[in-house]
Amino acid sequence: MTNYSVEALELNKSFGRRLIFNDLQFRFDKSGVYGISGPNGSGKSTLVKIIAGILGASKGKIVHKMNDQEIAEERLHDHIGFVSPYLVLYEEFSTYENLKLFAEIRGVKFNKERVDYLLNKFLLYKRKDDLLKTYSSGMKQRVKFIFALMHSPQLIILDEPTSNLDDEGKNSVYELVREEGQKNIVLIASNEKNDLELCNDIVYLEKYKN
Repeated sequence: MTNYSVEALELNKSFGRRLIFNDLQFRFDKSGVYGISGPNGSGKSTLVKIIAGILGASKGKIVHKMNDQEIAEERLHDHIGFVSPYLVLYEEFSTYENLKLFAEIRGVKFNKERVDYLLNKFLLYKRKDDLLKTYSSGMKQRVKFIFALMHSPQLIILDEPTSNLDDEGKNSVYELVREEGQKNIVLIASNEKNDLELCNDIVYLEKYKN
């Protein structure tokens, strides 16, 4: 079971006069799979960016703790794995080169055993030395999962995780989500029924529009 927790305290986000959500509150402090849902444009991606420290809130805050000690914002990347369709990979590098570079940027040891395990899990091991520009969009999405998971984070944030994936790719994701949810906190931002069926609890953003 994880010793990690993430909590939203009276969170508000607006862009100009447009309210995205208001007085949003939740606390996840047990391992499991949790959902963030709402219609297109309701703020799912905005919320996960705030949780990951990529975007600031207008009011309120997100608090991350490990062993009851609050984590400084500049150290969040040590504890978070983030997957989204808008993350950029280096097309002129191979998968292995991308992952080694990301490990170096993050300042963590490149764990070959862990990376090879994930490459096999996502059916990419045989293509690990091929340039990313030769990959399909679904294969690139799977590389993003490996990037997010290779440092064994305690909080895994998945924004529209099964977009661009075929059934085989989705099944790999679902298997991994169940596996990670047994020991870590997994947040899934999605409207997909099959994605949300994995969740123990769901935050519905349409409840926080007033």
